[in-house]
Amino acid sequence: MQPKGYTGRILFIDLTKQKYVVKPLEVSIAKQFIGGSGLAAYLLWNMLNENVHPLSPDNVLVVATGPATGALAPSAGRFMVASKSPITGIWGESHAGGFFGPEIKYAGYDAIVITGRSSEPVSLIINDDEVTFYRSQHLWGLDTRTATNIILDSLGRDLHVMVIGPAGENMVKFASIMVDYYRALGRTGMGAVMGSKNLKAIAVRGSRGVEVHNPDEFTKVVEEFLYINTRGPWALPAQLSLGKYGTPNLVSLMNAIGRLPTKNHWTGYWEHADKISGEALLKYRISRGSCFSCMIMCKHITMVGGGKYAGTVTGGPEYESLVSLGSNLLIDNAEAVIYMNQLCNLYGLDTISTGKVISFLFECYERGLVSEEELRGLKPTWGNEETAIELIKMITYRQGIGNVLAEGVARAARIIGRGSEYYALHVKGLEVSAQDPRAHKSVGVTWATSVRGADHLRSLTTVDELGYRDIAIERFGAEMANEVCNRLSEGYKGVVVKDQEDLFALVDSVIMCKYGTMWPPMYYFDFIARLLYPLTGIEEFSNVKHLREAAERIVNLKRCFNLREGIGKEYETIPKRFTSEPMPTGPAKGHVCNLEPMLKEYYLYRRWDYNTGLPYGETLEELGLNFVLVELEKRYSLPRRGNGGSS
Repeated sequence: MQPKGYTGRILFIDLTKQKYVVKPLEVSIAKQFIGGSGLAAYLLWNMLNENVHPLSPDNVLVVATGPATGALAPSAGRFMVASKSPITGIWGESHAGGFFGPEIKYAGYDAIVITGRSSEPVSLIINDDEVTFYRSQHLWGLDTRTATNIILDSLGRDLHVMVIGPAGENMVKFASIMVDYYRALGRTGMGAVMGSKNLKAIAVRGSRGVEVHNPDEFTKVVEEFLYINTRGPWALPAQLSLGKYGTPNLVSLMNAIGRLPTKNHWTGYWEHADKISGEALLKYRISRGSCFSCMIMCKHITMVGGGKYAGTVTGGPEYESLVSLGSNLLIDNAEAVIYMNQLCNLYGLDTISTGKVISFLFECYERGLVSEEELRGLKPTWGNEETAIELIKMITYRQGIGNVLAEGVARAARIIGRGSEYYALHVKGLEVSAQDPRAHKSVGVTWATSVRGADHLRSLTTVDELGYRDIAIERFGAEMANEVCNRLSEGYKGVVVKDQEDLFALVDSVIMCKYGTMWPPMYYFDFIARLLYPLTGIEEFSNVKHLREAAERIVNLKRCFNLREGIGKEYETIPKRFTSEPMPTGPAKGHVCNLEPMLKEYYLYRRWDYNTGLPYGETLEELGLNFVLVELEKRYSLPRRGNGGSS
């Protein structure tokens, strides 16, 4: 019998043939991989191989929801997109909130799988069971806002739209997808995958609902979650911090602990941080909103009313954008940062990667590693907002040095050479996010082991970052709590990251927001079990052990996806800036990140071989990944615990 919470249907679309078919979601796959990120991993493992180029028609784009999507579960308005990443060549994944995800469920699909390449620009219009291939030559070249407006004006304002801008069309390796104007599928270049397929947009309208197995019990659990959010012990940080300021509130918090990336991550403390803080941005806020089924309301719309950037209206900027386009470039003009954020949204660029390729160029210029001839009159000096704005445009349209930067810092450094590689801050090809492992040691493990490269959303921990001792005792025991809560210690950070990564693998498959599961750390495995069983009626989902095993299965499958691409332990490093350069200023002054002890502990708890980084054969077998084991053994000699495997 089909479980509740799911539609039980996957929509497969072939852009080359302009045909589509609906296939059932097998119940056994739902039980093993939950949905969302887990389902996408299962689909991409079986549909791709290591010879597929990310920008070829053979690459596959998966748009997936989870069982909680659209069901009024707390903070469950999100969806995800996955594919082989153009910027890294390995696992690519990005998530967004808003209302698009629930609309997919209401149209009757748990996931949409897109293959092939259209011969001309096209958009997909999905109305319940009807899929239209909408000719979109007139939309090609338009920014995301204009294209969205034309689609809505032409086809109905009740549609929800995800769309690429010129950056995706030009296959900038870190192009984003914009959703309903202000939500971004930012990281890993999913917009470039759409561009390579001549796919401008996907618009969805649904008329169905989501069925719940036990409405009375489900309502009780949801009401308890609502209490925790609004009147319980976490209500204050959730509502008065995230609710009042949104993620920009983190600027001041991170600066206070010396973890605010500044000047291409040279340091973690900036004396001008208050100029781009949550408090500073309040005067530009014109609206505050929420994703589907969320009471935190951390989404803010900002507008610059006068001066040089008058008329700017954009969603955010979020914390990561404020850092990448602000402190990391030494730009303290909040209005300029808001304007650059708007440009990235309109062009369809990941603000994190955009800011980091620009800061890379700024530092290369400072150190004499790029010539005046290469720059064609540009002056990429620290704090130069005019140059930063010009570079955003040049990257989008692949003009001049922008064509080099459009490849991401890893490839750009290889092109420029001259020792610039040292200042290209990335892991596995993905630009580092707005953290610093010298001031928050577990970040080093998070970045090094993440399957999509330097990452803040697959295993970043806040228990150690903010010193939540009660949570540390509850999850890891009293003996470990002191070391766990010391963000400047490497002690027990491997096990903490492993635990958080498992939690997020589950969260990203259910799908729920990181706010509530990462910070504040309100919802853990037991809460999710209590939510999923009355929602779906799948008895195994009431068992925390089953959910933990499912999470480990998903983590291992994604890792094996990268191993199949030849990306293993030798790539699990972090830039030398963080391991060799002591933090020069601020509260973490003098610290470096000693990665190896934490990494060794992480492998031990993961049940992977430390020498090779490969999962033990027994690990894959115990997780029911025998089909993965068979394929990996064509490439590797997988270690066995009884055959000299180390831990």
